[in-house]
Amino acid sequence: MFAYVARQPIFDSHLSVYGYELLFRNGENNCFPNIEPDEATSKLLNDSHLSYGIEDITDGKMGFINFHENTLLRHFPTSLNPRTTIIEIIETVKVTDNLVKACQHLKVKGYKLAIDDYDNAAHWQALLDIVDMVKIEASAYTPDELISIVASLKQKKLTLVVERVETLEEFKQYKAIGFDYFQGYFLAKPELMRHRALGMSKLSMLDLLTESVRPAINIDRITAIFEKDAALTFKLLRFINNPAIGKSNTITSLKHAINYMGEEELKKFIALIALANVTESQHAELLSMSLVRAKFCEIIAETLALKNASSLGYLTGLLSLIDVITSQPMSALINKLPLATDVKAALSGEPTQLNHCLNLINALEKADWRAASAITKQYGLEKKTMHQAYISSITWAGKILSCQTS
Repeated sequence: MFAYVARQPIFDSHLSVYGYELLFRNGENNCFPNIEPDEATSKLLNDSHLSYGIEDITDGKMGFINFHENTLLRHFPTSLNPRTTIIEIIETVKVTDNLVKACQHLKVKGYKLAIDDYDNAAHWQALLDIVDMVKIEASAYTPDELISIVASLKQKKLTLVVERVETLEEFKQYKAIGFDYFQGYFLAKPELMRHRALGMSKLSMLDLLTESVRPAINIDRITAIFEKDAALTFKLLRFINNPAIGKSNTITSLKHAINYMGEEELKKFIALIALANVTESQHAELLSMSLVRAKFCEIIAETLALKNASSLGYLTGLLSLIDVITSQPMSALINKLPLATDVKAALSGEPTQLNHCLNLINALEKADWRAASAITKQYGLEKKTMHQAYISSITWAGKILSCQTS
């Protein structure tokens, strides 16, 4: 049996990613595979941490990992790095003397602990002086109840994380109440009643993106765009020398650099750099998600032996959040770009193979294992192949993003 892992971002008050919760199930009784929470955690540690490295999955940021009663009593978390791991104590644990001692042991070892789905029950008092964080599902309380709970926990100098934040408006509301970190899919939803105007530089980036998806690359037009932007040229050279690309050579001219990359890699780079410049800094996680989706769809499309799998799968994944990034309808955006019919169909939600690749990565992001299982079964994909493609895509995206920040 194989263990699966998905990651959900946790943001600070500036909308920068603080860490990721690593998810291996969708609710207490909705595990995929169908195993007990303790066994699921064990498999997560064995198959993800020992095989790949938690730090690779979290891009070196904090990793929030759920632990149930038995795994805490057996000191399973001590196999993880305390500097990059936060131990989440599941809400269904029995707070016994032995559990408190186990948590104290972890605290002495340097680990940060968090109570998951805190419900303000009396039995948590024994842990409130030990843990560092408390995670609260705000929708379970009235506004007055939530304000009272937050004030009480703040008096204990606890860091507070609000879960299931679904909109930017909710983010602002919970930030005002006093929460420190925010978890949910609100960044994956367009902001309503707003139109994000694009400045001239961003319009140029969209022009560059348009060039990247034309059937035939026009080197002269692309070179002219690069020639006007020293920073863009620098990023191009950084991209060429990135080990993830597997290319390194002495470049004698800008046109030489563009020709040297080859049309396939050039298209990928242009799409990446254009999307990165259109993406606002506070939505940097959307770029990361887009890159993970791009590589994942490319790998799965190639596995399914789809026609032109590499380029079509990559573009489908990369552009899958462009509507969220620009706050414009997907239907309007795809009509502005000379995309292949297969890509347009996938982005429009038509039930094509490329669209199913996109649905698969979407299921993984949400830890919707049942949906993921249905798609893998439909196409005869091995579950291990799906999992490895996801982890590889996260690692690849992290390396590519180093070009943007270096």
